[in-house]
Amino acid sequence: MAGIEALVEELERSYTEVRERMSDPAVYNDHREAAEVGRRLKGLESLYRLSQEWRQAGADLAAAKGDPELASMAAELESELARLEDELRLGLVERDPADSRDVIIEIRQGVGGDEAALWAGDVYRMLTRYAERRGFKTELLSANESETGGFKEVVFAVKGDAAFSVFKWEGGTHRVQRVPATESQGRIHTSTATVAVMPEAEDVEIELEDKDLKIDVYRSTGPGGQSVNTTDSAVRITHVPSGIVVSMQDEKSQLQNKTKALRVLRARLYEAERERQQATLAATRRSQIGSGERAEKIRTYNFAENRLTDHRVKLTVHRLDQILQGGDLTEFTEALQAEERQLALESASV
Repeated sequence: MAGIEALVEELERSYTEVRERMSDPAVYNDHREAAEVGRRLKGLESLYRLSQEWRQAGADLAAAKGDPELASMAAELESELARLEDELRLGLVERDPADSRDVIIEIRQGVGGDEAALWAGDVYRMLTRYAERRGFKTELLSANESETGGFKEVVFAVKGDAAFSVFKWEGGTHRVQRVPATESQGRIHTSTATVAVMPEAEDVEIELEDKDLKIDVYRSTGPGGQSVNTTDSAVRITHVPSGIVVSMQDEKSQLQNKTKALRVLRARLYEAERERQQATLAATRRSQIGSGERAEKIRTYNFAENRLTDHRVKLTVHRLDQILQGGDLTEFTEALQAEERQLALESASV
């Protein structure tokens, strides 16, 4: 890794350039550009303040070493300078540009039949409670309920500062081991729910051309297939180039369903492009703590032992009931974020 002085100089140069761009009328009048520059400036501000603290600590240390009366402070100042340098190096590690975004989350029942649908509902409640605990707002976009309760599929949005940096760790397979309510012999069953977490894309970022979209309308159906509407309000949009299909039927208005379907479609296309770009990075930069792919088992929830284990960071707690009821996944999020930063720092030092 380059010397800390060079890194700070580059940071200060970037901060100055971004501030100047923010005041440029051409940027200010371009909604997409202004939003991107604003996110960039916000991400640099705390690091810039840290760099100024580092410079001041360095000046104080030099002064202490040159003054016999201040020599006793040198050891303390050296320790502070080292701490600030570590923080700066960590902060300057390249971050996922999507971290600052809102997210769209899709939860689907996995293996396990009716019990898997019930588990998908439990995961949905856990994640929405976690969002509320973190001060985020949630918006239900689509829900396909199963006949016995729970969800075959549920899609919702989470809005708030850096929502993706928190919820991206929930992407993958959530495995539950418990005795289903319908199990008369008391045997433990294993079921799964899969979670996909996608940064929400702005309209101007993912342009959808009419010629690339195949739009079908049909009547909404409830559990069991019965029609729940007398008009063709449900919408199915197929993005022909990619083959991605999004269906939406929860709203009574065809226009509202179409608007929600387009939001989900943009998020899926944005995520597909992100994955394509990340696939070109070196293996160490792709993160060794899990790619977040839907097929990857990320956690096991064991009811008999009141245990929750995250397999990516080998973290286990024995308060599963509290986490499911209150949605407090903070300990897991922070452990995963710390591991990501450490791996990125090691990679950048190679």
